This record gives sequence, C-alpha cells and structure tokens, in this order.
Amino acid sequence: MTHVCLYANRILNGVMNDRVKNTEYKLDSLKWIVVAALVAAGVYGNSYFAAESMLYRVIGLLVLAGVAGWIAAQTSKGSSFVTLCLEARTEIRKVVWPTRTETTHTTMIVVVVVIIVAILLWGLDSFLSWLIAMIIG
Repeated sequence: MTHVCLYANRILNGVMNDRVKNTEYKLDSLKWIVVAALVAAGVYGNSYFAAESMLYRVIGLLVLAGVAGWIAAQTSKGSSFVTLCLEARTEIRKVVWPTRTETTHTTMIVVVVVIIVAILLWGLDSFLSWLIAMIIG
C-alpha cells in the first residue's frame, strides 16, 4: 500500500510541478513581443534622433538593450540561456590553458608550415604558368 501511495505522490508532484512551470512562463509570448518592440523602438529612435549627439543615442540604446535583455531573461528560453552562460563560465575556469612557451612554440610551428606551403604553392603556380606558356606560345 505504501508503494502505491509513494507512486501516486510522485505522479501528483510531477503534475503540480508542470503546472507551476506552465504558469511561471505563461506570459513568454507577451514578453518576447515587448522585447521585439523595445528593439524596434531602439532602431527607430536611433534614426529619428540622428541629429542628436552620438553619446546620447548610444546611452539610450544601451539602456533599451539592458531592459530588453532583462525581460528576455525572464522567459523560459532566456532563463535557460542565462543558466547555460553561467555553466559555461564555470567550465571555462576548469580549462588548463597552455603556458606562454607552449603558445609561442605552437605559433612558430604554424608560421613555418604556412611559409613552407606558400613556397610550395608559389613553385607549383610558377611551374604551371611556365608549362602553359610553353604550350601556348
């Protein structure tokens, strides 16, 4: 009997969690419309106030972008994106970056290989040009 109760409880909690998630993000479409309207207002306002100082227009665009970004972050997709960025930042900290000498050596190897391939291509191009010139003329 307790297994049945636990199973029923899990099902009900799952249903309730889905309802909470649905109500939490039920205005997502409206939020995205507001974000699009803010972006459109920024584009239109930037051209409308073209005679004004560039500094004021940039400040206005940055404020609009900040507000639009904040509203977008309140949606389900925006929340997922913010979570992804935070997790990526955590993962970046775990990366073992090469030392300065490793970077310098790898860069020098790449430069040498590029020079060698450039010389080979130049030689092949010169040879083919000479061969075509001999055939044509």
